[in-house]
Formats: sequence, C-alpha cells, structure tokens
Amino acid sequence: MWSAVVDGLVDTGYAIVDGALGDWLCQKLRREAMRLSATMWQAAGIGRNEAYQINTQVRNDEIVWLPQDSPACAEFLKTMESLRLAVNQALYLGLFSYEAHFARYAPGHFYQKHFDAFHGQRGRVLTTVYYLNPGWRPEDGGELYLYDAMSASEPCEVVVPVADRLVVFLSERFPHEVRPAGKTRYSIAGWFRIHHTNPLLSLV
Repeated sequence: MWSAVVDGLVDTGYAIVDGALGDWLCQKLRREAMRLSATMWQAAGIGRNEAYQINTQVRNDEIVWLPQDSPACAEFLKTMESLRLAVNQALYLGLFSYEAHFARYAPGHFYQKHFDAFHGQRGRVLTTVYYLNPGWRPEDGGELYLYDAMSASEPCEVVVPVADRLVVFLSERFPHEVRPAGKTRYSIAGWFRIHHTNPLLSLV
C-alpha cells in the first residue's frame, strides 16, 4: 500500500499520493474539522518550548490537535501507524511516534518558508500533510511549495491541496511554505518522530 511513499523517499526525499485514504474517510475528516467549535481553533505559533511565539507575519493559520474521541481521527491515526510500520520496515528510520493537528487557513492566510526540523535536531523526521478540500482548483491557490534549500527562489514541487492527497517528506531536508488561498483550506499536518539520532537517516 505504501510502496509509492517508500520509493519517493528513496528517490527524491518526498512523495505525493492521490487517493491515499479514500473519499469516505476524507469526507468524514473534513466534516470533523468543520464541526469543531470556534473556541477550539487556536492561532498557530512558531518555535518550540521557550522559543514558542505567535507571529502572524510568518504564519496566520489556526490549528486543533486531533480529538482523542473522534472515530474518524482514530481511523486516520491507524492509517498513519501502518505508514510508520511500512517506512520503518523498508528504510529502518526508527520512527517511534506520530503527532498531528487539523490546520485551517482562512482566505488570504499563509505560512512563510520554513523547516519543520533543523539539521541535527532529530525530533521530527518525517512530515505528512493530508488535504481535505473537495473540488479544489489550481486557481484557488493555497499550494504547498517544497524547496530544495532556504535560498532557493523557485520551488522544486508545487502541490495543489486537493482532497485525499497525501504529501510525505523528510522534515529537515525540505523548507516549504503554504501560499495564500482564495477560500478556506483544510488539512491535517503531522510528524513522525524518533527519540534519538539514527545514523541510518543519512542514507535516505
């Protein structure tokens, strides 16, 4: 099931899979996100621990960590667990845990170019983004731009956030950004983590 992800990680460091979870689960996850009360959505920040801050010049999306009591979210996490096992079996990455949240970008909102992890800080190893936007068209905007380097002016990959599309990439290799959209954009962003430095990661 996950061979396309494994092959993509080996060949380029990222993979894009359409029809990843199926329309049924994608629709349930979208309904779950849209049912969340306004008070549950929180402004997303940047940095971790003592460096954490809200900076709307860098990002102005809103997030909700996946609810523990949601059957749809439980099914999503079960699927991500199967991905974790497949990647570990094929690539020996030592992925240990997974965390994920809903992300909501109102029209015009964005997230500037950034890394999810920095070289040598091996917490987040693999990033996933799963999209929940039926009927999304390229002219609606909201693309994910993947870059080869922070200094790169042009993306190496442009991902339109269409429903049931999954993007997986190495967290410390690809700076990326979310472009402004013309309408509200929903996704689930997640990260596979390890506990300690794994020298085999340099082979990927």
